[in-house]
This record gives sequence, structure tokens and C-alpha cells, in this order.
Amino acid sequence: MNLHALRLFHVVASTGSVTRASELLNISQPAITAQIKKFEREISLTLLMPLGRGIALTDAGEKLAVLAKRLFAVEQQIEQFSQDYRDGAHGHIRLAATYLPAHFLIPAWIAKFKQQYEHVEMTIHTTNSNDALQQLLNIEVDLAIYGGLPEQYSDTIQTEELFRDELWFVVAPDHRYANQQVSLLEMMQEPFVMREKGSSTRERLFSLCRTYNAPAPKVTLNFTGLHEAITAVIAGYGANFVSSLVVREYVERGELCRVYVEDVQLLNSIAICTRKNEPLSAATQNFIQLIRDHS
Repeated sequence: MNLHALRLFHVVASTGSVTRASELLNISQPAITAQIKKFEREISLTLLMPLGRGIALTDAGEKLAVLAKRLFAVEQQIEQFSQDYRDGAHGHIRLAATYLPAHFLIPAWIAKFKQQYEHVEMTIHTTNSNDALQQLLNIEVDLAIYGGLPEQYSDTIQTEELFRDELWFVVAPDHRYANQQVSLLEMMQEPFVMREKGSSTRERLFSLCRTYNAPAPKVTLNFTGLHEAITAVIAGYGANFVSSLVVREYVERGELCRVYVEDVQLLNSIAICTRKNEPLSAATQNFIQLIRDHS
């Protein structure tokens, strides 16, 4: 079927005039008439008939006009959809995030993003550091928001650091080390409440001990969530090594206290991770730009 001729017929039927269709399409009236007659022969139907100085639709023409209107309305929807996708107004962002950014940063970013791009779907997977990067490498997600060490990233992953936060040792207010300065060796005598294996902060603590030839921490409680681990320490059991973003408010309220470990000051990198040399959708690019603007 000649869709160009069908479009000419659609405009003529919509305007009720070959003259008006000629003006709208910038095509001569004889050319429009000839194309429609050729189209009528192609489909073996008469669509237009003379009426005075103008034209009228036949019964077949009226019914085809309804179908043509639907067809070209869908075409307009497809064009608008394509434009929206190119602009990032539509799309689907799949995101993996480690627990720190997932709980303390991403909710605010997503709220701002959805206010501007309400039709973009978002799927967020909250997991540990190892799994977040593995999902990115396996093309299960489009980007990862990661808290950890830049040197741990794979050569196939592009990273953009947003900012750094401090890592603190914290205990309950009635702990003997609360607000005290102690050695790393003394600190490692305490039981630790930590996240599960695969957590970048947990790995940082073990790496710290190896660097200073200190005994490995005694992790006596393991949780899969940050909140549970912090709550256990607030309740009075053990110590935690954690991002200042997580516990700063608890410390300010007096629910937790810092322990100042001699000669130890570590920073944690919060970064956006994407696959190297792979184009991102417009929606994903828009989300990343919003994160940059609000970090």
C-alpha cells in the first residue's frame, strides 16, 4: 500500500478540500488528484467523487478516512514517543546502589528527578559493593552508585567521584572508649557489629588492619542492613566502623559516640559507575547530571 498516497487522501478527507490540502502540503492540486486516483486503482475502490466545485467522500472513502485518521494519529504518537525518548523524558533507568547511597542519598535525588521526569521508570537494586559492580558488569543495570575505594573498580568500569566522606569508629555513649583516643590495637580488641561480607566498609576495616599489622577485627554480629547494625551498637553491643553520613545525626543526638583511633583517618569515595565505552540513554544521562548538580 502506498502510504504517501494514503496520507494525501487523509489530508483531503480531513480538510474536505483538495485546494486546502494543496496549501497545507505544498503540493500542487493536480499532483494530489493524480496520486489519489492512482491509489484508488491500487486498492480497487473509489474514495472521492465530484460534488459541485468540490469533492465528497464515497461510503468507502468515509470508512477509510476513519482508519487513516487512526493510523496517522498513531504515527504522531510514535514520533512524539521517539522524541521524548531522545530527550530523556521517557525511558527506564536500572540502578544498583550500595547501602550507603541507597539509604542516605538516592531517595532525595530520585524525588527531584521524578518531579522533572515523571514518565521515566526507575528500578533500584540495593545491595553490597561486590554485587553492585557485578550487576553493572553483567549488564543487569545501567549504572551503579557506589561507596568504596576507586582502586577497587574494574578496568571495564568508568567511575566519576562525587565526593568523599569520613569513616568513623562508633560505640554506645556508655562504652569505655566513647569520645576517647585509643590505638588501633586496642580498638581491635572490641567485638564489631558489621555488614555482611562484600560490604566495602567491612573490607576497608580488614584492609586497615593488614596495613598496620594489627589483628583482624572480631566481627561477632553480621547484618545485611546498615540500620540493624547501627541499632545493635546503639543498644550497647560492640563497635562499628561506618560512614560518617550514616551516623553523624546519631552522634549529634548523643545516641552514639566516636572513638578516635590514633593515626587513622580514612575517607570513603561516593562515585557513579558506568560501563566504559558504552553509550547511556538520555534518561540515564539526565539522572546523572541531576546527581552532579545536587552533590
